[in-house]
Amino acid sequence: GQSFGAFNLPGMTLKLVGEANDYVGKGMHGGEIIITPSPDATYDPAENVIVGNTCLYGATGGTLYAYGQAGERFAVRNSKGQAVIEGAGDHCCEYMTGGIVVSLGPVGRNVGAGMTGGLGYFLDEEDTFPAKVNPEIVSLQRVQTDAGAQQLKALIQAYSDRTQSHRAQTILANWDEYLPKFWQVVPPSEADAPETNPNYSEEKELTPVK
Repeated sequence: GQSFGAFNLPGMTLKLVGEANDYVGKGMHGGEIIITPSPDATYDPAENVIVGNTCLYGATGGTLYAYGQAGERFAVRNSKGQAVIEGAGDHCCEYMTGGIVVSLGPVGRNVGAGMTGGLGYFLDEEDTFPAKVNPEIVSLQRVQTDAGAQQLKALIQAYSDRTQSHRAQTILANWDEYLPKFWQVVPPSEADAPETNPNYSEEKELTPVK
């Protein structure tokens, strides 16, 4: 039904073998939600939808690992949740204020509309992603820092460990080849973060006290 894993809490892991409907992880605060297809499935999970629309809506923590594609408006109003999926429909990361979304497959139009915080990492093997981004607020760049690459790789590794995703395993085994194919969606609030800015420095100038 609707809202599987809604309001999930730290320390709780939910694993579903099959498919889920809309609002997976709505308002989740912590823990993990892992959704994988049946081991007997004869289709390619990367090419099929496994969760519905508006998943991770308003999440304030936790991580969603969905071995397949998501519907529309994925991670809308997400404020701190993290997720790895293999593609999504239109309006991904809409109104996001925090958290991290990683997509290992294609997504629809209007990515990052109203997105003021958080980061998105999108694998673009067909060089079609830039045209799908809403440029009103966010900027688009390749992964430019070691911290960003490490953050991305760690999430893909955790996803691979939990789902045995073939695509994730291929990416990890050929990391130097795949990393340049990822785009990073960056709102202004993250422009000076170590994951996005090659010139980031922890050293802050101190204003003399008069």
